[in-house]
Amino acid sequence: MNVTVFGSGYVGLVTAACLADAGNHVVCIDVDPERVRVLQEGHCPFYEPGVDELLVRNARAGRLRFTTDAALGVAHGELIFIAVGTPPQEDGSADLQYVLQVARSVGEHMSDYRVICTKSTVPVGTGRKVRAALAEVLAARGARIDFDVVSNPEFLKEGAAVADCMRPDRIIVGTDSPRALELMRTLYAPFNRNHDRLMAMDIESAELTKYAANAMLATRISFMNELALLAEKVGADIESVRRGIGSDPRIGFHFLYAGCGYGGSCFPKDVKALQRSGDEVGLPLGVLSAVEAANERQKQLLFARIDAHLGGVAGKTIALWGLAFKPNTDDMREAPSRTLMEAIWAAGGTVRAYDPIAMDATRRIYGERADLALVDSAEAACDCADALALVTEWKQFRSPDFDLIKTRMRHPAIFDGRNLYDPAQMARLGFHYQAIGRRAA
Repeated sequence: MNVTVFGSGYVGLVTAACLADAGNHVVCIDVDPERVRVLQEGHCPFYEPGVDELLVRNARAGRLRFTTDAALGVAHGELIFIAVGTPPQEDGSADLQYVLQVARSVGEHMSDYRVICTKSTVPVGTGRKVRAALAEVLAARGARIDFDVVSNPEFLKEGAAVADCMRPDRIIVGTDSPRALELMRTLYAPFNRNHDRLMAMDIESAELTKYAANAMLATRISFMNELALLAEKVGADIESVRRGIGSDPRIGFHFLYAGCGYGGSCFPKDVKALQRSGDEVGLPLGVLSAVEAANERQKQLLFARIDAHLGGVAGKTIALWGLAFKPNTDDMREAPSRTLMEAIWAAGGTVRAYDPIAMDATRRIYGERADLALVDSAEAACDCADALALVTEWKQFRSPDFDLIKTRMRHPAIFDGRNLYDPAQMARLGFHYQAIGRRAA
């Protein structure tokens, strides 16, 4: 099939590459000429395992092209995906200006039937706005051309996006058009062979499904984080509690890990946007307000504990392991590491940090500064450190050489924001060790 994807960010690029790898002919449109040049050279502008290989393979096969030419893209694709950003506005609502710009651009250039699919995460009612924008432009042109609008939200996990796209656990298609639905079924058939994962519904339900999924996962995280704080107060161990409730099949183990808060491009933004949607219809979503507040408190926790243990961090050096908001990505949007570093700097401390992937992203955000040393190994981060904060649970942090770390630190203190280590073992090794909701040895 001929497919066009507007937007070469995280969602758009992964979608375009995976659809091309299934045999479709895909044109990916972006307004940034430099980004298009980088993509034409076969380089992914962000870190995501497997994407580089897909770009090179499908570009060489002639199935994947990148351009700034919107007219070419509209002429090419019978199916047109909108996968541009929907950044939060000051009131928390999603900014739809880029989505609607694409819709108007499609309306300006289309000459026959097209299916316009919103892949971006958008609030309920966006499909109606996209349809209205298209209709307005076509009317101004005096053109009578059929089109359909579809909601097809993405459910890609950063760090595992290619696998999620190739082997989806569900494919949500919101449409009121049998013709559009049949085209979507054909497009997704290669990803849907084992059993039918495609769920057809109305557009509004599809739009809400995406927000509901992310808000539910964020809720589980904040709930476990609050339980972890309670466990500390009453002498329980949150790891035991996690195993106990996770074994209930009605609950399961996913997203039940206590820690130093969630971040990333989705959960914080989508929780706020869903709250705003509730406010707009006069239905405050109190649960989500509590989820967001709990997460903001949790992101302050590591600094408060380090500061208390050291009697203040002014003049002290804190080692950080992990900068990205989660493993297998270089994404630092809303990352807990940023909250911690900025608090340390505000209090007069210095940071020595290491992350396997996100070092360049950190440099782009913070530049060169005297109170930040980005070092080339986890061990080097510990040199003369007064405390070590583990913020991102990269696999290489799971079994470090604790004896070596202890010799390199000024004070053997570990503040584990991801509960990777056993408190009893840390006590035997001579570390002051604080985790989240774990009983001290």
